[in-house]
Amino acid sequence: MSHPSLPDSVRANIEAYFSDLDGTDPANMHDMLMRVVEKPLLEVVMHRAQHNQSRAAQWLGLNRNTLRKKLLEHGLLDG
Repeated sequence: MSHPSLPDSVRANIEAYFSDLDGTDPANMHDMLMRVVEKPLLEVVMHRAQHNQSRAAQWLGLNRNTLRKKLLEHGLLDG
């Protein structure tokens, strides 16, 4: 079974977002999209990395301290 590519999925969801706006002008789309995408990305990567922050940071191309900050921002890590 073939799945749509990640860019195709993102494109389809952005088109649906515009459709839902029904002509209303969007605002701060870049920031909104980054926030919406980052949390599930971190959740999946942390799960796949068995919650090993060093491994997850390496996979994401982030410094471990940056990853930790993002996990805290998204409520994915106890302070």
